[in-house]
Amino acid sequence: MVNLKSILRGAFTGVAVGAANGLFGGGGGMIAVPLLSEVMGYEEKAAHATAILIIAPVSLASAIAYAAAGFVSVDIILPAAIGMTAGGALGALFLNRISVSAVKAIFIAVMLAAGIRMVLP
Repeated sequence: MVNLKSILRGAFTGVAVGAANGLFGGGGGMIAVPLLSEVMGYEEKAAHATAILIIAPVSLASAIAYAAAGFVSVDIILPAAIGMTAGGALGALFLNRISVSAVKAIFIAVMLAAGIRMVLP
């Protein structure tokens, strides 16, 4: 049975992920995974898989808002969507084949690289 504490944790996680995704145009998954594993208590691989399911509708909502505001470049949508779909499928297959510690290490490396890239000119 779901209790009030779980519902509030889920709502907090959802608001944080949605706000990050809407504000930055992506990146909700980068905070969804730590929130799902640390705040919600999900196992690491389940947190990664659940983050994808959370990010799909959040990204759609953000994409609609960005498109309505005229921030979408139509010429890149199809190639990017094809590439991201293929990459997403490969990543999901890869997740099933590697250890939890490898998943954590790769996730940390990607987050660190993104952070470093953001502060360097």
